[in-house]
Amino acid sequence: MLAWVVDSPQPIDSGPLRRVEREVPEPGTGQVRVRVRCCGVCRTDLHLAEGDLAPRRPEVTPGHEVVGVVDAVGPEATRFALGERVGVPWLGRTDGSCRYCRQGAENLCLDPRFTGWDIDGGYADLCIVDEAYAYRLPSGLDDEHAAPLLCAGIIGYRALRCTEIPPGGRLGIYGFGGSAHLTAQVALHLGMRVHVLTRGEHNRALATALGVDSVGAATDSPPEKLDAAILFAPAGDLVPVALAALDRGATLAVAGIWLSDIPALTYDTHLFQERRLRSVTANTRHDGEEFLSLAERFRIRTTTVAYGMSDAPRALADLAHGRFGGAAVLHA
Repeated sequence: MLAWVVDSPQPIDSGPLRRVEREVPEPGTGQVRVRVRCCGVCRTDLHLAEGDLAPRRPEVTPGHEVVGVVDAVGPEATRFALGERVGVPWLGRTDGSCRYCRQGAENLCLDPRFTGWDIDGGYADLCIVDEAYAYRLPSGLDDEHAAPLLCAGIIGYRALRCTEIPPGGRLGIYGFGGSAHLTAQVALHLGMRVHVLTRGEHNRALATALGVDSVGAATDSPPEKLDAAILFAPAGDLVPVALAALDRGATLAVAGIWLSDIPALTYDTHLFQERRLRSVTANTRHDGEEFLSLAERFRIRTTTVAYGMSDAPRALADLAHGRFGGAAVLHA
């Protein structure tokens, strides 16, 4: 089978990905093999390729927004039938026994495995997944539009929950790519006022088309104080900007797995009056199931740009340079 691998992490325009021929993988106990139909392109894939996230092993295959069909099942794998459509997400495995897993916080597991980082992902013809961590997908969504839900959608939904924003609250969204445009739709359906602060003409146009309450530049002040904010852009210099826009008792949640350095904060301006800054780490399977149910119920629309699997480097480069709005999806 053909697969893309991170050969040597470096700037995306320098060619960190290489396409190789690999043996067909065989599923182990409790695993299924998935024939990839398409795979979403996540900013985490870009961080991995460029070395912001150090690869967990040599020549790992990126991709953790995988839609495909089960084409082989391993011993004791009974959850999915051959030919069934499934989604393969970022969270690939947890130990199930550490104190966090026992508390229902498997996103904080002490020994997790992640698709496209520890485990070979979906930039390939085939991939392996533990069946307990795969998802059944809403039947009303085609493959391309389902793929971004599997990380961009799920992590954005967890970030929204982590803000503890009250019903009808005022939400600020900083950065407006694949994850943010899905989170904004959920927030609007839940009756929130949504203010988008972002750079890039494509992103602002997409936010406007989705019907958010205001759109401004990333460093602008929103038109009203915020009950919560989510930082999707991997830009630490926006942390003080977003904190300063919060009302009393509000929370800024940082949704990315990687963030550039945060400048010095001023206590009075940024944190006093019980403003909170928190990170968002991965997700639980419950988050995923809950979000996918809401996505079907609210008819969440994913804005996608299609690429062939052979164009994976170009898709990542276009993401890096902000050449599209929404989410890129690779087709096998």
